[in-house]
Amino acid sequence: MAAVDNKRQLKIKTGVVKRLSKELVMYEKEVTDGESKLDQMKESGQDAYDIKKYTEVVAESRAMVPDCRNRLKKAVQDLDILLEDKSLCEAEEYKAAQEMRDTVTV
Repeated sequence: MAAVDNKRQLKIKTGVVKRLSKELVMYEKEVTDGESKLDQMKESGQDAYDIKKYTEVVAESRAMVPDCRNRLKKAVQDLDILLEDKSLCEAEEYKAAQEMRDTVTV
């Protein structure tokens, strides 16, 4: 029964790491795109209110990057703990988790 629970947890933790890594990439892209759009708005002389509001949007995205990075770091640590259980090394879930772990850097 414990092996089944560990397989399930492994699958869940792998999904969490995959989702958070995608989320981190999206937030970083959002910040980059937002900053370039903000520069364009300033250069084209957009309304000061619009620039101010868009600056707030970019700041929110920028604030999410460290938070998402911390959540990803925690999820990777949880996955590493589960990967220490070598009794599951032949399971498909273990191989998928190991592959995900190898692709994600924290």
